[in-house]
Amino acid sequence: MKQEEVSKVISILKKEYKNFKEPIVTEISMTGKPFLVLISTVLSLRTKDETTAKASYRLFDLADTPEKMVKLSLPRIEKAIYPVGFYKTKAKSIIEICKKLISEYNSEVPSDIDKLLEFKGVGRKTANLVMTLGFGKLGICVDVHVHRISNRLGYIKTKNPEETEFALRDKLPKIYWIVYNDLLVAYGQNLCTPVSPHCSKCKVRPYCRRVGVEKSR
Repeated sequence: MKQEEVSKVISILKKEYKNFKEPIVTEISMTGKPFLVLISTVLSLRTKDETTAKASYRLFDLADTPEKMVKLSLPRIEKAIYPVGFYKTKAKSIIEICKKLISEYNSEVPSDIDKLLEFKGVGRKTANLVMTLGFGKLGICVDVHVHRISNRLGYIKTKNPEETEFALRDKLPKIYWIVYNDLLVAYGQNLCTPVSPHCSKCKVRPYCRRVGVEKSR
C-alpha cells in the first residue's frame, strides 16, 4: 500500500466502524477512568472481546479503584474474571498493579509509557492503549488484529506486534495514531478475520494487497 492511500483507507474504516460493535476497552474508556482502562486491557489479552466485557463488568461491580481491589481476595478476583485467558495469572497481576499504584502513585495511573511498562502484566500493547484511550495521548497500540491487517494491507512488512508498533511509528501519520487500533480491531473482529476474511464485502479491498490471504469469502 502506498503512503498516499492510507488516508483513503482510514476514511473508509471510520465509516465502516459505525456498523460494528465498539471494542470493549474503548467502551470502558468512556468512563474517563484510566484505572478501568488499564485493568480491562490486562483482562483482554488473549481473550475474546465478549468474554472480556463480561469479566470486566463483573470485576468492576466489586471494585473500581485500586483501594477497593486490594481488599478483594485472590479467589474472588479469579472467580469474577473467569474465563478470561490465564485468569489466575491475571488476578495476581491485578493485585500487584493495584498495590504499586497505591504505594508509588497515590492510586493514580501514570500517563507515561515507560512507567506503565514497569507494572506486572503490562506490556507495550496495554501501555499504549492506556496512553491513547485512558489519557488521549499519542501512542500506537498493536494487537493481533492491527499486526495482521497492517501486514495484509501491504502497508508494512513485520514479523510480530512489537516490530509492527515501531514500523507504524515510523510510517503512519500521527493524526491516525490514536484511532488506528480501534478501527483495525473492529474491522478484524468483523470482516478482516484471520482465516477466510470477507474480502467480497470489504470496501478497503481496492487498496489492499491481500498479503498472505489464501482463501476469502
